[in-house]
Amino acid sequence: MKESRLYYRFKPLLICATTLMLLFQVAFGQTQQEVLAVINKVNVYWQENNKPQVRAFWDHAAYHTGNMELYKLTKNQVFRKYSEDWAEHNQWMGAKANDTTKWKYNYGETDDHVLFGDWQICFQTYIDLYHLDPKDYKIARAKQVMEYEMSTPNNDYWWWADGLYMVMPVMTKLYKTTGNAKYLDKLYEYFTYANSIMYDNEAKLYYRDAKYVYPKHKSVNGMKDFWARGDGWVFAGLAKVLQDLPENNPHRKAFLNKYLNMAKAIVKSQQKEGYWTRSMLDPQHAPGPETSGTAFFTYGLLWGINKGYLKEKTFFPAARKGWGYLTQTAVQSNGKVGYVQPIGEKAIPGQVVDANSTANFGVGAFLLAGCEMYKFLAPKK
Repeated sequence: MKESRLYYRFKPLLICATTLMLLFQVAFGQTQQEVLAVINKVNVYWQENNKPQVRAFWDHAAYHTGNMELYKLTKNQVFRKYSEDWAEHNQWMGAKANDTTKWKYNYGETDDHVLFGDWQICFQTYIDLYHLDPKDYKIARAKQVMEYEMSTPNNDYWWWADGLYMVMPVMTKLYKTTGNAKYLDKLYEYFTYANSIMYDNEAKLYYRDAKYVYPKHKSVNGMKDFWARGDGWVFAGLAKVLQDLPENNPHRKAFLNKYLNMAKAIVKSQQKEGYWTRSMLDPQHAPGPETSGTAFFTYGLLWGINKGYLKEKTFFPAARKGWGYLTQTAVQSNGKVGYVQPIGEKAIPGQVVDANSTANFGVGAFLLAGCEMYKFLAPKK
């Protein structure tokens, strides 16, 4: 009887909350299940058309960061097995050379480039898989490589913007796994170096690397040239770091401030169609839609809204438009993700990017964005 009275007392509030959620879904155009359906469709298409037995280089590994987020959301064992098969094919390693005297961190795709971040992003997925079924061999190489790297006096390991996504989350994940505070000390030290060569204090954005710093390099219209995917890597990497960095870490505020300032700069450069052009501040440099940068920005914005760092009223309109572009333009009817700029390091005038332009890392970025949109649409407590 008492429960019945409480129900009827609060029934109007329950009806109001339900009505608001339905009105939001009508205005937004997608329900939570519809979002889940499209990200599942995209991932199934990718996995059915691409075998997991490929190398552990950055492009494949970036896809797996998205696949693992979707696995966490759905607990679909097919998705988990796909990443496990990839990890086992690569022996839970990145670059495989064992002679530390020959390890390098300049750009390189050979096995002696062990200290190059593009060979370290795979450790993110290995660590995630380790936590599902803890066996030391899964993270042995990750610990070996990163502990060696931290033992050196060098701090210039992250000399390109992409590297901040590739490796920063490895450091926070290994800290959470091992409790070794040195991972966080070196994270901040390496991040500080990266900021000193790539960060523009006025624009609050990152150049791809030191070659592209203004005014040494300019867009076709003489403007600062910020590559969307490059800044997407950084923005998404900061979200992943903040996800795992302890609240009481003395440097957390530095990472958070970079993230918040980037968010403000990012929404200002969005095109009315919802995407970001490859050169963020000069849309005419390489006009037209591009998916990977847009997906990373959409992911980062939604993550911040979901975590309470970004005000929904201010930032959700941009995230909604980004997601609208991703689902209405980028994703094709069969689940293929199009309009992904091919592997590169800059916005290239005249480069063709169309519905047939796809890539593993672009799919991974889309999955990250989709998972955060799914969480955003969950009933508010």
